[in-house]
Amino acid sequence: MPELSLGDDAAVDADADAVNALRSAVMRLSRRLKHQRVDESLSPTEMSVLGTLARCGHATPGELARKEHVQPPSMTRIVAMLEAKGLVRLEPHPDDRRQKVVTQTEQAEAMLEESRRKRNAWLAELASGLDEDEWAALRTAAPVLEKLAQL
Repeated sequence: MPELSLGDDAAVDADADAVNALRSAVMRLSRRLKHQRVDESLSPTEMSVLGTLARCGHATPGELARKEHVQPPSMTRIVAMLEAKGLVRLEPHPDDRRQKVVTQTEQAEAMLEESRRKRNAWLAELASGLDEDEWAALRTAAPVLEKLAQL
């Protein structure tokens, strides 16, 4: 948040209220989006791992654990479940024979694309209830929210 002068209690309160409203709205919208899934057999964590692989291409289980904020043994189990479902494959690491690299399969790519399509359609339908000024505000806010998500 930008620095505020110490004597500006109203501005500090307004910022705290805005942060609280943003957190609450993002959490509620996120929960609703999670219900728009293509494959109900996958957990949100498994879907998140596939999304991470879609963004980064491939990763070791340790790298995935760090990116997903889970313990390495948990990621090992998640990767094993995804491999059993045919959604990822393990390949030898090019530089370290002790490690494996996790890569998503074409089946996972197709499932993620269908999931994005379904969630985008749901969100577009929801947004159709906004007026033009609200929609313009969302278009402007989207890059800012993306930046927050990357920090």
